Amino acid sequence: MFRTSNRPVDWERLVTENENRLYRAALAILGDPHEAEDAVQDAFVRYLEKAPADLENPSAWLTRVLVNGCKSRLRLAWRREGPLPGTLPAPGPEEREELEELFSLPPEDRAVIHLHYYEGYSTDEIARMLSCRPGTVRSRLYRARERLRKLLQQKGEFQ
Repeated sequence: MFRTSNRPVDWERLVTENENRLYRAALAILGDPHEAEDAVQDAFVRYLEKAPADLENPSAWLTRVLVNGCKSRLRLAWRREGPLPGTLPAPGPEEREELEELFSLPPEDRAVIHLHYYEGYSTDEIARMLSCRPGTVRSRLYRARERLRKLLQQKGEFQ
């Protein structure tokens, strides 16, 4: 245990409880396993450097920092979109197809889909994390669902 900003932190517990969830979120947003790992590490470093002393929910704070960091990475000029990496932790071919559909969405739509359906955040919570209005989150969810529905209909998997 060590202290940051005059508060004790069980660092091992904090990392263990959040690293996989944060990695999945970063991977869903960025689409690159190496960049996702870097984004998660950056979020933990930001926690050490800048987390408020009166922080009630470190997981939510880390998620917001991670999402903002991923958005910054997506804005970088050298970033380029590529095919779905072969190193994703997807156990079966069905899940791989779902991930490919998800990665075909724009990054802002991937972020809201992942945070809502995979992490269970409400639209209000996602809006706070992404610094936008709840209506914007609902619009992105609707747009992403419609796009996924069309993609699945084209493949004959959705009626």
